[in-house]
Amino acid sequence: MIVMINGAFGSGKTSAAKMLQPLINNSMIYDPEEIGYMIRKLIPEECREENERTDDFQDIELWRVLTVKTAVEVRRKYNKHLIVPMTIYKEENFNHIYNGFKAIDEELYHFSLVATEETIYKRLAKRGDEFGGWQYQQAPKVVHALKDDKFGIHLITDHLETSEVVDIILRKIDQDHNHT
Repeated sequence: MIVMINGAFGSGKTSAAKMLQPLINNSMIYDPEEIGYMIRKLIPEECREENERTDDFQDIELWRVLTVKTAVEVRRKYNKHLIVPMTIYKEENFNHIYNGFKAIDEELYHFSLVATEETIYKRLAKRGDEFGGWQYQQAPKVVHALKDDKFGIHLITDHLETSEVVDIILRKIDQDHNHT
């Protein structure tokens, strides 16, 4: 099983993943952001294609490729369910990773943690992000993009605690298991 937890920065993805992980036997958190940091450090800007020279490592094609290939190898080596917190809203990246994960495991869940920009900004401030920084700048486009139906099961989190989000995710997974 692979559980993708999508959402804007500050939506609660990582908190939900950390709370969910001990509740799903034989699971681990797999964070593609770490691959992005590595790629950004390894591939100098002058080596990147013109369209990859942005402030977002998700614009580097190798990021989406390695996100799937690394997941394949992690599953092969450790045989664990993957819980994947990530902000992914660009269609090409989403399609590549979603379809790649689906090829790894047919039991794929994709949850989008959705909140208003105001809620996102409050959460970013609470966790100490610099006001007006990169995460703040991303919020409007991510919040807008994730409203699209292709982004899985939408969980409106403005008034939910992390534990409530995790309960909803677990109920949906359990519901699917009981109907198969």
